[in-house]
Amino acid sequence: MKPLMTLVDAGKITIASQLTDRLREAIVSGQLAAGAKINLERAREQFAVSLSPLREALARLISGGLVQFEDNRGYRVAPVSLSNLREITRLRKEFEVFALRESMSAGDIDWESDVMRALHKLNRCARDAAKPSTLEQWEASHREFHIALISGCRMPVLIEFCRVLLNLNDRYRRTFLRATSGDRKVGAEHGEIAQRAVARDVEATCERLELHIDRTGSNLLRHLAGKIGP
Repeated sequence: MKPLMTLVDAGKITIASQLTDRLREAIVSGQLAAGAKINLERAREQFAVSLSPLREALARLISGGLVQFEDNRGYRVAPVSLSNLREITRLRKEFEVFALRESMSAGDIDWESDVMRALHKLNRCARDAAKPSTLEQWEASHREFHIALISGCRMPVLIEFCRVLLNLNDRYRRTFLRATSGDRKVGAEHGEIAQRAVARDVEATCERLELHIDRTGSNLLRHLAGKIGP
């Protein structure tokens, strides 16, 4: 996990919010292994915080599907499985494609600008399996890009649900990135989706996003087959 000094009084960014981000990254990156017990006292000492913001952060991660709480057993990192990955991939296709279609219908010029700005930022991010910090930065920019694509739909509940699915998917993709530094085709796919989206080429854009999500899911399933449970 990141050092204690990263948790500071930052005004609107509360200690609980910072804890949520750091714990999420620890889970997604594999620092906290799937199924591992989360010891509250150890975590409290690690981040030099009281139990109140720690419990709040864990509650947020429970709602996001990354942490589980069981009576008499406490907090644990949510498990991973191939069936869970298949479900996440299927849900992403359904909800992100729907949200993208709505965004192309309702999005304005600010939405178009946000999409192209997010694409540019993502394209400037390097991915190097030997440098974990680059993977974290790329994943953050990747999430921003996919959220920018659907942000014009004007449906905050839908956007938040898609954000949860992206976080769950990132957990599986990070293992792929650590081993391979990623798929070389993904940059071209992002560019084509963004360009067609702002051009309001609805059917072609939705088709390409669906294929993009499908191909990512297939790559991850092949990479993780035999390494995690069914």
